[in-house]
Amino acid sequence: MRQRSRGRVALAAVAAMCAAAALPGQAFAAGEPAAYTFDPGAKKVVGTEASTEASALTPGSVYKSSIKPGEKLYYRLNLDARTNAYVSAVAVPRGGGQVAYGDGITVSIRDTTDMQCSSEDARFESAEFARPIATYAYRIMEKGSSTCQEAGTYNVLIERESKETSAPDEWDLELRYESEPQLKSAGSMPTDAPEDWPSASPVPPIAAPQKRSGGTSYHDATGLETGEWQEKDGIKPGQTLFYRVPVDWGQQIFATADLSNNNASDDFIGNALALSLDNPAHGHVDSATPLSYSGKSASVSLDPLPPVAYENRYDSTGSVSAMRFAGWYYLSVTLSPQVAKSYGDKAIPLTLKIKVEGKAGNSPYTGDAGIFSVTQDDRDMAREGQAAPQAARSDRMKAVGVAGIGAGSVLVLGLGVWTLLARRRAASTAPAGPSADAQPYGGPPQAW
Repeated sequence: MRQRSRGRVALAAVAAMCAAAALPGQAFAAGEPAAYTFDPGAKKVVGTEASTEASALTPGSVYKSSIKPGEKLYYRLNLDARTNAYVSAVAVPRGGGQVAYGDGITVSIRDTTDMQCSSEDARFESAEFARPIATYAYRIMEKGSSTCQEAGTYNVLIERESKETSAPDEWDLELRYESEPQLKSAGSMPTDAPEDWPSASPVPPIAAPQKRSGGTSYHDATGLETGEWQEKDGIKPGQTLFYRVPVDWGQQIFATADLSNNNASDDFIGNALALSLDNPAHGHVDSATPLSYSGKSASVSLDPLPPVAYENRYDSTGSVSAMRFAGWYYLSVTLSPQVAKSYGDKAIPLTLKIKVEGKAGNSPYTGDAGIFSVTQDDRDMAREGQAAPQAARSDRMKAVGVAGIGAGSVLVLGLGVWTLLARRRAASTAPAGPSADAQPYGGPPQAW
């Protein structure tokens, strides 16, 4: 009986751990570059060509949609008269189809009179190979402005442009709608963009390189902090790897990607590797000039960016304006599929050098700032190289462990009580006479 109970407890614990370890996502064939992993919590939504028929998006939600070449699709927002709203779109070409210079999407937010609140685009430029690209649009409450300041219905318009030579396949869309927290004291915030900031390249990290495996999307991007990070499995032609770095208020991020040598060829490829940075709302910050490659070690870096500051939003330069809030900043690295023609389809070693400089400042927001903040948990995840799903799984495993210890204690206590009661019942029903436990020859009972 006791052995059966222990077996059942062990099986239950194994089942619980397996359930806790199972995470939704995509499976990939061995040896193939992983496809984009959409957020498993994304809700299906269909864009409409008529704005009056658009489906409403809700703050803090993620959606999955799609768009065909030349389509203009609407989604609806219901906004109040005090909150800044951000809607981002990640465009994911299906099957790595052909794209051309200028292909891409434009995202805008408009009021019911079609007055544009803001508009941003994401396009394939000189690096003409398929990969996820992202951008956002926003409605900002600004003192003295008369545009898009009223409460009511607004529309998100997503437009796709593709050349005739490009693949006609649909592109998947991952949409996010985030609301910016309220300021502690709106009247005291600067309204002028910074004019200068430290732009000198930082001293490279001196710690020994560590290995990390990049993620396949924003959802499972691998955490990094200041240091030198070698991609565990290298990067394959056509593959995009995602990483994320916590950057707090007042801090700057610097990033460099190094591609190792490959002796299989010395062919020159002009746009072999793309390096891009996006902010916590998945708005595009900046892209490095695509790396050219001829079989020798090569390196590419992002241009210096300003420290994170609320007032950056008032700058007319997109890369400066996008450094407007703290949180996770996302790096994506894509190796052109053209590399395979000259250098084979095997992975090439990749190293990222990350430097976050500056003392973390105070948040300008009131209350919990959500994704627009850097917590100690975020720093721990970056140090340990965790993606969001890994961190969630770790938390669940800890909960399962605590629950297992608690359940085990209850079972042991219950078994002890059951055993004690059984012995008492046996003693009360035993026939009179010499005890079965008595020592032979009339000696005293044996002590246990």
